[in-house]
Amino acid sequence: MVAIEGASVTHSTNAILGAGIAGLAAAKAARDMGKPATVYEARDRAGGLLDNFTIDGFRFDTAVHLSFATEPEVREVFDRTPFITHTPEATNWDHGYWLKHPAQTNMFPLPWEEKVELILGLAENTDGEIRNYRDWLIQQYGLPIAERWPLVYTEKYWTLPAEKLGTDWIGQRMRRADLREVLQGALTAETPNHYYVKEMRYPERGGYRAFIEPLIEAADVRLGHRLSRIDPVSRRLEFAQGEVTTYDRLVSTLPLPMLINCIESVPDEVRRNAATLFATSLDLVSVGFKRDDVPPALWFYIYDRDIKAARAYSPSWKSPDNAPSGCSSLQFEIYSSPQAPQDQTPEQLKQGIVDALGTMGLASPEDILVLDHRTVPFANVVFDLGMEERRDSIIRWLNTMNIQCAGRFGEWAYLWSNQAMMSGLKAGFSAFA
Repeated sequence: MVAIEGASVTHSTNAILGAGIAGLAAAKAARDMGKPATVYEARDRAGGLLDNFTIDGFRFDTAVHLSFATEPEVREVFDRTPFITHTPEATNWDHGYWLKHPAQTNMFPLPWEEKVELILGLAENTDGEIRNYRDWLIQQYGLPIAERWPLVYTEKYWTLPAEKLGTDWIGQRMRRADLREVLQGALTAETPNHYYVKEMRYPERGGYRAFIEPLIEAADVRLGHRLSRIDPVSRRLEFAQGEVTTYDRLVSTLPLPMLINCIESVPDEVRRNAATLFATSLDLVSVGFKRDDVPPALWFYIYDRDIKAARAYSPSWKSPDNAPSGCSSLQFEIYSSPQAPQDQTPEQLKQGIVDALGTMGLASPEDILVLDHRTVPFANVVFDLGMEERRDSIIRWLNTMNIQCAGRFGEWAYLWSNQAMMSGLKAGFSAFA
């Protein structure tokens, strides 16, 4: 990397890289302490993964976003925006069957022979050593259930077989199997909702981004500033458009591998560890319909391997403001990664979704008003075995360079939007104190 010669140099007392929710929260922390902060964002809009786009009156978020925040600091900001409250009821598509979520406790529509084999696998399951996510799934559900649903979804969503993933990320995200619940769901369609939260919130207007508009409006955000180089010794930032900024304190929400690549003098071990980190990328296929009854649920999971999408959600179900009157919408999520590169063109991906809509009995090509494809380079960090130790070594070194990391990609963690905001607040209060 070559330093920019002759560029005008500005100074930012408190600098923040990235204007997603974590970076904006770090800026809020500075304001709360009565201190200035400047946020540098590569794109031409703030918002990060919480941004959205509109086509012919159809608004789409960047993948599914619903809030179930409980933290007072988050609710104080989000609740300034009028919102709709949803019951978290999802469904699953499995080779011709619609099953309530989670599938393992809602097997009622399946043939009895299949249900017997699935339940026996759980009932006869024994505990064993848990070395990876595959072992965890089999211990929780038994091999037949694991093979039918979560092992398939793992490869579609995480792009890796489950034996290559760790388990630290799971938390409350996965419903543990209970034999009584499984039996009940096999015998009747009348089952309770076992989702891990009771309600989800979504803005009445403006898409999910509306929740963070107060943060965007209050922050000093410099758009079009793509970082090209950091010198943490001289505390100097160089941007691709030629601007140079010095700083006193720095918070970064950039993806860790990207951040390390912008620093010239990095220990070999840290650079090697950064090179091993990878995230999924996301192909979004967004569909607007001239009918208002297309979506089967707020969101749903897809277990057919020949349908590339792992899941879909309905923007128009989240809020009627997201679609023209009399219309509805769906957005499908298709994941890839360096370990499982995308092998289809955007046109092929779009056609695959059109075909899937017919397969699932949801819509015909004649129902479609909008069909859009776009790619999100960074979607979810992947928890391959041993990742946490390698990640932590990188963050420890960055801290010695007086760089605080925050957010999903800065901390390289599986953070929801409320958790990412708390991460940004914590980093801001620590770095800018």
